[in-house]
Amino acid sequence: MDQEMARRWLSNTGDLVVEHIDKPNGRVRLYYLSTLADASIVYNELIPKLRLLPLETVGIDEVEKQLGVASSNRVYEVQEAVSRMIHNAIYVHVEGAAFGLAIPSDGTVGRSIQAPEVESVVLGPQIAFVEELNVNLCIIRKYMPTTHLFHERLVAGTEIPVDISVLYLENIVDPENVNTVRQRIQELNVDSHLDSSILAQYIADNERSLFPTLQQTERPDRVIHGLRQGQVAILVEGSPFVLLGPTTLLQFFQSPDDYYLRWVLATFNRIMRMFAMILSLLLTPVYVATLTYHYEMIPADLLLSLAQSRSRVPFPPLWEALLMEIIIELLREAGARLPTKVGQTIGIVGGIVIGQAIVQAGFTSNILIIIVALGALSSFIAPSYMIGSTIRVIRFPMILLAGLLGAMGIVAGFSFLASHLLRQTSLGRPYMYPLYPVRFEDWKDGFIRAPLSSLWLRFKFFNPQQKKRFNREQGQMKKDIDE
Repeated sequence: MDQEMARRWLSNTGDLVVEHIDKPNGRVRLYYLSTLADASIVYNELIPKLRLLPLETVGIDEVEKQLGVASSNRVYEVQEAVSRMIHNAIYVHVEGAAFGLAIPSDGTVGRSIQAPEVESVVLGPQIAFVEELNVNLCIIRKYMPTTHLFHERLVAGTEIPVDISVLYLENIVDPENVNTVRQRIQELNVDSHLDSSILAQYIADNERSLFPTLQQTERPDRVIHGLRQGQVAILVEGSPFVLLGPTTLLQFFQSPDDYYLRWVLATFNRIMRMFAMILSLLLTPVYVATLTYHYEMIPADLLLSLAQSRSRVPFPPLWEALLMEIIIELLREAGARLPTKVGQTIGIVGGIVIGQAIVQAGFTSNILIIIVALGALSSFIAPSYMIGSTIRVIRFPMILLAGLLGAMGIVAGFSFLASHLLRQTSLGRPYMYPLYPVRFEDWKDGFIRAPLSSLWLRFKFFNPQQKKRFNREQGQMKKDIDE
């Protein structure tokens, strides 16, 4: 590959650098992109070694021997050389040679490993994935030093290819799950760059559903736990979030904290999250339906307080509730988009000032502000950002149904929601497991978190090859010792 050919393949590339080393019997060229490759390798290692070559012999074999590179670094096609260069490699070419050499390098600037920001926990490892695929793979392999961890590298994207890594424990995972993930990724026909969030939508069983069917996590401990259970992990270059599947709805309400706390505390937290989800969906719709159609259900003392609170409100309960819910969502979105310190200030000050002003202006009642605030707070309890956002969106049609049909609207909304969830699947497996199909033996790590010694069987939902996590007698022996 001469200099003109390189510039033709990398047209309008201002960061293409070409270095020459002239010998009486030949010329050696080094091609690299200054924004991707590490220039110190070129000037401190490669060029000094190449200048030590004898004057009488300058062939590709001598260059390969002098640089000490493996035969796997040989490149025979111009397209492959260019592809290696845009993936950080330094290409070494000798005039008249049948092949060149691609030497790996990495001069890019990446984010250092930090503590999780989205999935923060009190106990457990304080480490999160980053945007570098190789770094994320290194983190997983560091905590899973086993030969059973299989790694498949796939590529998606026609115009802008992106590397995708599929990880699984071959002695535990169901091969059908791996084949499903592999097939869906290989069948992708997209030209743009992929992120894990975008990939999750492409390979989802039902792209139109509001509910996520693949877990997204930035925590290595959650990924390792999923791999040990029999899940498949999907890592995407440039994304700090890893996909896990198949998954169930209940798993979106489980936190890594549940396994670091004692089982009583973990069970209490899980039940609180379930209760918070129901509270977030029901609280405001019940308020609207009760005040609009079902006054007789309100106790007399409370009815008097409600009447006094709404005496100056000119709107019906439906529009009053929608107004407050929209204001809460505006504050939440503004707080998420602004810098951290400013966002916190906007959330606190904005909520207090706007809430107080709206009540004094007579646009809403104090009771509704309390109800809307409790509903919004309950939606934030979900450990998964995706499922929390889903709950907040579903709350709006539930409020509309409650305002139009009353209690019958709430029942109709929940019936539609239940039928939708029962039809959902994750990589072909039932989304509502262990509720549907009913598997009481898996409730001990679903609705509750039983003592670790009793979790000796893996989740049947994943259909693992090895059903047992450890010997039951050993678990019972440990339990007796603890007691």
